[in-house]
Amino acid sequence: MIKSNWKALVTGALLVCAIAPMSSFAEGKHKVVIQVSSGDEQTQMLALNNAVNVQKDLGMDNVEIEIVAYGPGLGIMTAKSKEAPRVKSLAAQNIKFSACGNTIKAVTKKTGKAPKLTEGVNVVPAGVIRIMELQGQGYAYIRP
Repeated sequence: MIKSNWKALVTGALLVCAIAPMSSFAEGKHKVVIQVSSGDEQTQMLALNNAVNVQKDLGMDNVEIEIVAYGPGLGIMTAKSKEAPRVKSLAAQNIKFSACGNTIKAVTKKTGKAPKLTEGVNVVPAGVIRIMELQGQGYAYIRP
């Protein structure tokens, strides 16, 4: 009798452990930060696709998504990017875009002019610090 109760107890505990993470995932608003630090166009497109898929799967009202670009990844948020129309469209669909101020300063110093950002992109002082801040606020971190 004791052995069968022990097995039931262990089985029940395992079931609770398996279900608990899923139930906490289902509660409240989800938060995701996606890092874009690569100049590779496929990687940049993957970051946008990740954001769209997360928003579609969880629902626009159930998730906060912020894409943070720095270094070579800043190109995706410029008006010259072939993804500029998509970035503008996604920004209008509650996906936040943050461009690294340090990278903008470096580009400006090197080229003599600041890069023109796509409509809907905000500037943050430092992209890496922004990611750290968001992780501190409970954002899940994704780097395609």
